[in-house]
Amino acid sequence: MPLSSALALPHPLSLHSRFCQRLERRYETLLELLPPGVPTREAMEATCDALLARGHDLGAALRILRQLVMHRLVVLDCDQGAPLADITTPVTCLAELALDRASRHACAQLTALHGAPRTCEGGEAMLWIIGMGKLGARELNVSSDIDLVYVYECDGETEGIEGGRGKISHHEYFARAARSLYALVGEATEHGFVFRVDLALRPNGNSGPPVCSLAALEEYLLLQGREWERFAWLKSRVVAPRAAIASPGVQALREVVLPFVFRRYLDYGVFDALRALHRQIREHALRRASGHPERANDVKLSRGGIRELEFTVQLLQVVRGGQFPELRRRPTLEALERLARAGLMPQETAQQLAVAYTFLRRVEHRIQYLDDQQTHVLPTRDDDLAWIAATMGLSCCDFLRELDGHRELVAQEFDRLLGGPEKKQCSGGTCPGPRAGNGVAAAPDLEALAAQLPPALATRVQGWRTHPRVQGLREQARSRLVRVVQRTGQWLAEGLVSEDAAVRLLDWLEPLLRRESYLALLLERPAVHEHLLHLLGAARWPARYMMLHPGVIDELAGGAILNERFVPEDFERELGLRLAALQSTGEDDDENLLDLLRRAHHAEVFRTLARDVEGRITVEQVADDLSLLADSVLRVTSRWCWQRLKSRHRDEPQFAIIGYGKLGGKELGYGSDLDIVFVFDDDDDRAPEVYAAFVRKLINWLAVKTSEGDLFEIDTELRPNGNSGLLVTSFQAYADYQQQRGSNTAWTWEHQAMTRARFVLGAPGLGERFDAVRQAVITAPRDRASLAGEITAMRERLRAAHAAGPDWFDVKHSPGGMLDAEFAVQYLVLAHSSAHPGLQDNKGNIALLQRAEEAGLLPAGVGRAAADAYRTLRQVQHRARLNEEPTRVPADALADERAAVLALWRAVFG
Repeated sequence: MPLSSALALPHPLSLHSRFCQRLERRYETLLELLPPGVPTREAMEATCDALLARGHDLGAALRILRQLVMHRLVVLDCDQGAPLADITTPVTCLAELALDRASRHACAQLTALHGAPRTCEGGEAMLWIIGMGKLGARELNVSSDIDLVYVYECDGETEGIEGGRGKISHHEYFARAARSLYALVGEATEHGFVFRVDLALRPNGNSGPPVCSLAALEEYLLLQGREWERFAWLKSRVVAPRAAIASPGVQALREVVLPFVFRRYLDYGVFDALRALHRQIREHALRRASGHPERANDVKLSRGGIRELEFTVQLLQVVRGGQFPELRRRPTLEALERLARAGLMPQETAQQLAVAYTFLRRVEHRIQYLDDQQTHVLPTRDDDLAWIAATMGLSCCDFLRELDGHRELVAQEFDRLLGGPEKKQCSGGTCPGPRAGNGVAAAPDLEALAAQLPPALATRVQGWRTHPRVQGLREQARSRLVRVVQRTGQWLAEGLVSEDAAVRLLDWLEPLLRRESYLALLLERPAVHEHLLHLLGAARWPARYMMLHPGVIDELAGGAILNERFVPEDFERELGLRLAALQSTGEDDDENLLDLLRRAHHAEVFRTLARDVEGRITVEQVADDLSLLADSVLRVTSRWCWQRLKSRHRDEPQFAIIGYGKLGGKELGYGSDLDIVFVFDDDDDRAPEVYAAFVRKLINWLAVKTSEGDLFEIDTELRPNGNSGLLVTSFQAYADYQQQRGSNTAWTWEHQAMTRARFVLGAPGLGERFDAVRQAVITAPRDRASLAGEITAMRERLRAAHAAGPDWFDVKHSPGGMLDAEFAVQYLVLAHSSAHPGLQDNKGNIALLQRAEEAGLLPAGVGRAAADAYRTLRQVQHRARLNEEPTRVPADALADERAAVLALWRAVFG
């Protein structure tokens, strides 16, 4: 038929659908039973009841309902341009309704014959109908089959009927229910079917029983579950019966499925599994198209089709979903949005893929509207193709051009993600399927590998021949290890990495060999491998940090890591999303939240570390970002702890955290502890006990070591009366202590600490009150000679405790070191800030030295020279700590900086 026939397309366009024509001929008098508009669950329930009232049995009523819904969707989609969700949601609701009614009907009949199945506790044992794939994600297309897995709560025996007759096992009861359900939903009758039912994703596939108990499912997933099945279970959810969806046992089902799908550590080992699954699907599509060239244009299974887009999204979800629960979204479009928000995919790419997904799904629906066939192949008839284009508001040429553009985008993204370290080819016309082995060749001999490497690496690799961890590796993992080392040796020979970096990589790998996903990550992502080597070669401390927290290396996969800075709002929002995701699945226990906080904190520290060692940010910026991160962690942890405190007596605590030392001065380094004082302002009689319990819980959450490590060491010695004082005190008592009111008051060294104190978080109003107390303390009248004597005496005690010896200069403790500058600043603030308000701000030592000179408190040039010297000394200290070296240099080094600080000391103290 020539393309010009497109001009003769009917109006409305839905009338071109041969399926729609059949429905109107057969069910014209029943179409009005379905209320107008987008079909909802309630509208479909009412229509089903109306059909039953007309004398149809349940099977017939469900089938007729399906035809009425499909007619409505063709009209909405093709004539009114309905959004994709207005099509997929009603189809999903129809499936849920049909399964709910059919399962209740089947179980009622069986219970009448055999009695109800009972749990050990006496309650009714539930059947959970688990929807997989598009049903689970609420994305069913108009001619979808429904992938189901039937799971029942527990084994046992039905209670029988009168006289104990008719008892059968739970397995037999639910197997019969499944057969009855299929007859009601899946069998074709004069009214067609409701949905085609596919049980191939159940344990052991088509060779397994149609139903299984929860215990049997758990055992199967634990012992036999294959990697590709994790993708099948990714979108699973209980869809019927409706009463079972909220039953307590569903949580036990989640606890079985979630650890199978989402592993605790970053999981790059699934790449090969998905490649194998994709090869099988593509091979199947090619075989189907053999001799039928028209079948090659499949919008679902061909290159760049819906399946490749879904695989792209699901792979990123499975790899990261164990650690980032906010990624566990079933609907594809929602998952794309979350992946972009998490930085795992550029925002523009996610948006383009979302547009492509919507376009391809709408095309898929139109293909199926033609004849109600479960096909995804573009029609070969010109009028059908022109009709599809017209229903999408396009000409035929524009439609094909846009379709090709979307498919090319999807194919490129899929190939980019799954191209892998080596393009694997299938030989002999076959590829291994998802149930086949991984096909990885035997690992090269370690002796042969060592012969290819420089001496430092060769010695280590030769030692692996008898290393128990290496000997215990599976063949696939050993092959990955060898290829990672080969690539490292090649880069070392080419001068791209240093020998120190290569040796440290082997040091890093050895204790992690049992976590094969890290080998897979390095092999799958050469850029991550290369960047990791650069970090390991830069200093020793990054290597130690990555040994403690190996999962952080996945942060290197995002190229933007080096060009960004820490943003507290983004960090706290992401933690909120992860908490909500854990709450939605009932996983928000204390242990999971502790680990969640630690993983998020370690990842941010690592990002800062990467920028630091690559020279993208200064020492001051490192301190700023680490201090902002600590503030955020304290805010989130405080909020979560209060919400989970059983004894809390109000929704929001009247409480504050005051930061001292490096936290107060925003000068935190890697591994710094937090100097903190806790205060409350609450007149409730229970307040002292409640806030004491709250602070103990908070400190435990921050300091306790879990399998993911800890967050911070907490030091509360600067609270009133130090370690002999209360862990948390009332704000008024804190203010009285600091402002010398009463018999129990602060010492001079505590006022020195107050110069660097700041309000970190707390109830509204407490921040302003703290600032007023701090200002009153640092501006209080003082005898300057007495103040100078106390500060210099304190300085001498510290210097004596950290003597460096005559041949060395300790950049912190020696005369002319950092502490001299810090004590000088503290004196200037306490002695002169009342007359010079610019010294009252907690702006850091460098800024305050410059302000003191501008105020005439220091000779010209002394303050700025000391500020520059202090900056240099911080850099030297920072580099030494990164390389795990002593913070001291030969006595004649840093002479200018030392002289500048000594000049400052003399100018201040004489």
